Parts: sequence; structure tokens; C-alpha cells
Amino acid sequence: MSNIIVCKGVSKSFGPQELFQNIDLIVHSGDKIGVIGPNGSGKSTLLKILCDLEQSDSGQVVRQKFVRLSYLAQTDLFDDQLTVFDNLLAALDGLDFEDAEKYTLVHTILSRADFADDDELVKNLSGGWRKRLSICRALLTKPDVLVMDEPTNHLDIEGILWLEKILANGNGPAAYLIVSHDRRFLESSTNRIVELSSVYPNGTLQVQGPYSKFVEVREDFLSGQAEEELKLANKAKREVEWLRRGPKARATKAKYRIEEAHKLTGELAEVKARNRSLSNVQIDFEATGRKTKKLLEMIGVTKSFGDNLLFENLDITLEPGSRLGLLGRNGCGKSTLMKMLAAGEEGSKHADHGEIRVADKVQIVNFDQDREGIDPDITLKRALAPEGDSIVFRDRSLHVVSWAKKFLFRPDQLETRVGQLSGGEQARILIAGLMRSPADILLLDEPTNDLDIASLDVLEASLIDFPGALVLVTHDRFLLDRVCHRLLGFGGKSGVTYYADYMQWLADLPDGAQEKKLAKKATATAKALKKGGKLSYMDQREYDQIEEKIAEAEAKVTGLQKKMDLPEVVSDQDLLAATWAEIELTQGEIEMLYSRWDELEAQLAG
Repeated sequence: MSNIIVCKGVSKSFGPQELFQNIDLIVHSGDKIGVIGPNGSGKSTLLKILCDLEQSDSGQVVRQKFVRLSYLAQTDLFDDQLTVFDNLLAALDGLDFEDAEKYTLVHTILSRADFADDDELVKNLSGGWRKRLSICRALLTKPDVLVMDEPTNHLDIEGILWLEKILANGNGPAAYLIVSHDRRFLESSTNRIVELSSVYPNGTLQVQGPYSKFVEVREDFLSGQAEEELKLANKAKREVEWLRRGPKARATKAKYRIEEAHKLTGELAEVKARNRSLSNVQIDFEATGRKTKKLLEMIGVTKSFGDNLLFENLDITLEPGSRLGLLGRNGCGKSTLMKMLAAGEEGSKHADHGEIRVADKVQIVNFDQDREGIDPDITLKRALAPEGDSIVFRDRSLHVVSWAKKFLFRPDQLETRVGQLSGGEQARILIAGLMRSPADILLLDEPTNDLDIASLDVLEASLIDFPGALVLVTHDRFLLDRVCHRLLGFGGKSGVTYYADYMQWLADLPDGAQEKKLAKKATATAKALKKGGKLSYMDQREYDQIEEKIAEAEAKVTGLQKKMDLPEVVSDQDLLAATWAEIELTQGEIEMLYSRWDELEAQLAG
């Protein structure tokens, strides 16, 4: 196993703020590394240092000679006036590829990413499709090491599953490092976890294995560190008592005993400091205590925009303790439904048909994914305590400094403008605002964006304990599985309806992506033929038959997927495994056919 990158004793600070110190990290061929850690621990900065995009204050980073790295930032930079295809083609400028090879590379990766139209302007893409395009660009140069910072942000569940499949492809990079807070994604796509945190003596905890293995090791370490603090505290207490007995008593003792006592107190201070840095965000939503059985009813509601029908004859009942998750592709109508629920009975006015009934004086608290409720120009202090130096929480007055500490903000940050804070810190401000408002119904639209794993764990526990009704929109599959009792899915063959879990919803989605691929290929074929390129007799014959072969193979996959739902297959583990293996084999053949189609069209384009 060869070393691709060796990172030794690397430290980095920004002004007085120390991000990390003396970090050691080796990236081997075959590593699939998930990088995690609290907000502000320096994860993104470390990735940039590894990619030589930022300099460390001290330490050394040695990269294998001629290694090709590709870096995916959290925010994308595209020419919005260029097409999807041209943006990717421009990314290959200056690299050692033939023109025909460039065209083939771009066509192939866009095909795998299910882009419907290569000629669509980037400015027209949604956030999720821009993220897919960013990932395509990072993979396009065939890197030896792929480095990605929060690649699942803005991706819906289908997009995340697509990325997992791309990373599982054996023809990908020799190694990759990914910063992510998506626990299900980390479990399925990594074989090593590195947590960056001041709680560890060496600044990191590195565990070989998936995320679940890391959680076990981390729990053992933290338990051991807590025990170590207790032992040190007891021992230090005895030594300090001995020191206090006076000069006469100390004179009869060995000098080393005095030095040992001072050393113990120093060690105890270090362990205490590390353990105190474990503090989590204190998220605790307040309910009104209402006993009303039905808080809100949506009865037969239909909503459309022009010719675009979002949902029809939709019924929803929210009671205390009910937790409903919403699933759907970007733009399907989830946020529209959330806004109608947030408006209560006024939401009926925005419906084409149907009505919304709300119990008397029901309090609805709404978390908007657009974060419009936060002013970037005010200070953190004013955002946390809008009306003075204190807030009222659960009928008790709390000073803004104490309130800020609940959300891991330091007192010296209170005069910082909100716009200068990280995305995770801004999310915590909004959640703090929600906590000040007692609620019967919580509406949370993508609350997990930018939250670190520790905050996600606390948010999850708080939502499970919340006695009111909850409606949750999230692409975090782990959170959906843990929190929601029911799932309402959009875009399926059955229309907007309820599902047992997100996998059932995914299976019900129409396979429109493949139809879009065929339409795109037909357009590309027409363009190529106009350019008058030529193929050999055998290649032309292959080209004429390839679309039919793809259609047959895709129909075979559809049939096999239906077969997997049959009771006799589900109950037979061997048959189920064989059917799944056949699906995987056929999907591989489809990818090869698409790749070959790209090659032939590149020849036609001449």
C-alpha cells in the first residue's frame, strides 16, 4: 500500500484562533477517508493544505511525484452564461487530452450523471444539479486523489445515492478524502474516519473502518478519558493536600514528589480542557403542552402552478407526537406545501381546492431553508437577543452570554456580524430563535444543512423528545429513519402519497432519467450526422443497433427490479442475491454501451 500524501506536524491558525496543531495524516492508495469534526475545527482548511491551495503555519506535506489531485469546494464557480457541456470542456483546457478524448470524457460523465440536456445554460440549473455538475468536473480529470468538501450539500436523496454509486466504481480515483456530516453516506462510502478535534491529545482520532466502527472506538476513548480525569483529580487532590502541610513536612520528602505533584496538576488541567471541549449544542424545543387531539387538518387540497400540478386531493392530519417526513426531488412542491402549512388556515387561500383547518390558538413555528429570517448585517448578540441583553426561555430570564454558550458561541464572538459567521453557526442562530418560541407544530425545512455531526445528534434527540407535531424536510436518511413515523413522497408513479420508508419511495419513482438520456443521444446523433463524419462499415452497423441494445438492457433491469419485489424472491436469500447480481451486471453493460455510443459519436463529429 503506497503513500500518496504524507502530512507531518501540520498546524494552522487564523489570527488568535488556533484551528489545529501538529496534525499527522497519511493518505494511502485505496483509502476512502471521511473527515469529520465540529464546526470551526479546520476541516476545510486541512483539505486545502493537502491540495496545496493554502499554506500551513508549520509542518510538512509531501505528495507523491506526479500525483494528480482534484478538489471540490463547498461553493461552485461556473460561467453561468455557458452550457453544462462547455463548462466541463473548459475544465480540460491545458490538460494532456486529445480533442476527441475530451468530448468523449465530457459526454460519458454527463451521461452517468443523468443530465437531460448538455446544452442547458448553467444559470438555469437548481442547486442540486449545480452540485452534480461540480462533482462531474472534479472527476473529469481522472484524479489520483479526489478531495471533496461537503459534496452531499444541496443533493437530494437520489443525488446522494448517485454519488455513492460513482464512488463505489472501481475505475475511480486511487484514494479520496471527503468532509461530510451525512452519517449514512459516511457509513456506505468510507473505509477510514478521521475526526479533527481538540478533544484528542494528538488533535485527531483516526479509525480504520466505516463510520459505525468509528463511533464505537470514539465512545471507548471518551469513556477512558473521563475515567482518566477522575483518577488524575483524585491523585492530584492527595498530592496538593500533602503540599499544603507546610515547609517542615515537605522538607522531609523527596524533591521528586513535589515536582510530581505540580506535573499532576498540569496533566489534570490538560485533560479537563480536552473534556470540556466536548460540549454540544443544547437544542431543546419547547412545546406549549396543548392536549388537543387534532392540531391541523389538510383536507383534499390541490395545488398547481400553471400547468404544473404539485399535489392533488392531499390529506394530512397533524396530532401531538406525529412526525411526518417529506420526500421529493428539488422543485417538486415540498417547500410550497410547508409554506401552506405554516400559514395555517390562511394557507387555504393559496390552494386550488380543499381547505386547511387549525385548532384554536395553535402555535406554528417554521424553519425556512432559505434562512430569510436572519439579517447578515446585525451582530451575533442582536441576533440571539433581539430585545436587549437577555432572553426569556421557559419563563426564565437568561443573559445573552449564557444563551450564546448553549449554542457553542464564545463571548468574544457576540459583536461579530452574522454575515461573517459560518453556515453552521448561522443555522444554530436560527435554531436558537425557534427555541424561544413555544410550539404546537414544528415545520423544519432542511434544518441539517451545515450542522456538524455532534449538533445533528442533539437535534435528532430533541426532535424525538418534542411532544408536539413535526413536519420535516431533509435529505439526511439517517435522521429520517430515526425521527419520522410516516413519509409523504412526491413524484412517484402513485402520485403524492405515503410510504413506509425512503427506499419504497425511490422504487416508486418513474425511470424518466433513461428516457431523457435517449432523447439527448438522439439530438447528439443528429448534430453529428450534420457534420458529415464517417464510420467504418462495422462501426456504422454497431452504431445503428446500439440504441435498441440500450433500450433492451434497460427493460431487462426494470424487469429484474420488479422480480426482486416478488414474495418468493424476497423470501429466498440466494435467489435475491442472484437477481441483484444480475441487475448489477446488466447496469454495467448499459454503462459500457453508453460509453461506446459516446466514442462512435466522437468519431462521427470528426
